[in-house]
Amino acid sequence: METITAEIVAKYNYWIYVVLMMVGFYAMIGKRNLVKKLLGMNIFQTAIILFFVSTGVKKGGGIPIVDKYQALAGNIDAATVVNPLPHVLMLTAIVVGVSVTGVALAVLQRIYREYGTLEENEILEKTQQ
Repeated sequence: METITAEIVAKYNYWIYVVLMMVGFYAMIGKRNLVKKLLGMNIFQTAIILFFVSTGVKKGGGIPIVDKYQALAGNIDAATVVNPLPHVLMLTAIVVGVSVTGVALAVLQRIYREYGTLEENEILEKTQQ
């Protein structure tokens, strides 16, 4: 029993990602306000970014800046260097996420001007008439 508890505690960051993802998923699915849905999408995206960044972590790993002559000679042990690819890709994902959020806020502003509300049910009622 102690080993199971120790295993769960050792992987606490994965539990945090799951909780964040579920909070974001609930906000996207369960809420009727479009701004709350957008915030839920951002929380969900943040959880995924944190997950991918944590997968790039290596205990005892060094920075991925190596001498090109050592690399060409084959004197670099890949097990001692952290892979920078997940971190770089997540920087790109952050930029895309900010851009999508900005466009979504502009669309929500336009929807509010048109319908006078951001509640999904009220907008659907007004479009049915």
